[in-house]
Amino acid sequence: MRILLLSAYDADSHVYWREGLVAHLSEYQWTVLKLPGRYFSWRMRGNSLSWAFSEYETLSQPYDLVIATSMTDLSSLRGFVPSLANTPTLVYFHENQFAYPSSGKEFKSVEPCILNLYTALAADYCLFNSEYNRKTMLEGAAALLAKLPDQVPLGLIERIRKRSSVLSVPLCDDSFLPSTAINGEFTITWNHRWEYDKNPQLLLDSMRLLSDLDVDFTLNIVGQQFRKIPKQFDLLNALLADRIGHWGYMPSRLAYQQLLQQSDVVLSTALHDYQGIAVLEGAAAGAFPVVPDRLAYTELFPEGCRYSGEDEAETLALLLKQLIDYKKAGRGLKCVDVSHLNWTVMADHYRRIIQQVALGNVVN
Repeated sequence: MRILLLSAYDADSHVYWREGLVAHLSEYQWTVLKLPGRYFSWRMRGNSLSWAFSEYETLSQPYDLVIATSMTDLSSLRGFVPSLANTPTLVYFHENQFAYPSSGKEFKSVEPCILNLYTALAADYCLFNSEYNRKTMLEGAAALLAKLPDQVPLGLIERIRKRSSVLSVPLCDDSFLPSTAINGEFTITWNHRWEYDKNPQLLLDSMRLLSDLDVDFTLNIVGQQFRKIPKQFDLLNALLADRIGHWGYMPSRLAYQQLLQQSDVVLSTALHDYQGIAVLEGAAAGAFPVVPDRLAYTELFPEGCRYSGEDEAETLALLLKQLIDYKKAGRGLKCVDVSHLNWTVMADHYRRIIQQVALGNVVN
């Protein structure tokens, strides 16, 4: 089977999924086109233009299936390259623009949401990495359509619903490692992009409260950084100067995995996560996941891992103190089994859907 794989905004999580897909389904003949994960607004609007008029020959080859990420402007691309209009297409939603939190600084435009909607409708089938992602996409699209003045066809949301399901991004095989946490020390690792949507204010507030509770801990802050770093990170570094372990991005995957193995807790403070690969990889390496009681995390982790309440900073700090006290008392933290998300387990699920979409069969 010949498959054209389109990654229109090839950010880290998209690369992780794309490379895993090609590596673990090697029996297929893959042609991969990707665009850098930068200049978000232009990439969302311009990917079909960029590809159609610079990769026309590649796009016009005969394929049995197109797999595209949700950032792809699929409706325009199928118009620019007519041969694609008749090729079965599977769209993978790593995220949706309807549920993405606003920073309050960006130019507000409905266009990214419209592009998500058009791409979902242009696809033969859609996959979402979590039910939270699918639910917020459908609810957001329904709310948007309800605001439009006239000539809105009926049944659009139900059309997407019937042609969609949930299939998580699998974890790489090398993610599953034994814990090597050190006795007597308590290590917390926060391993996310240094951006507002990962809620650095909650991280700062909770760490300030935890510091006041007279407990010993070490905090690792890792993850991808960009030109503009939220001010909370400088404040956090100053606040916990004597408690900081590793600080900054770790280009070595081996070193990063060893850090996760040595961690007692892998922590999320996110305002949004559609699956949360960073936390899942921490859990796969034996760290105990501590996550908000919302987003996709309610599907992934048991109640004892989740903090909630009107004051999340306080409940998070208290949960971390409880875990620190457990370890100090010699009560080990239980690992959370995420082995069902291993590529070895999930590859056949991907094969089944790929085969059915390529053959034009309805996927149940």
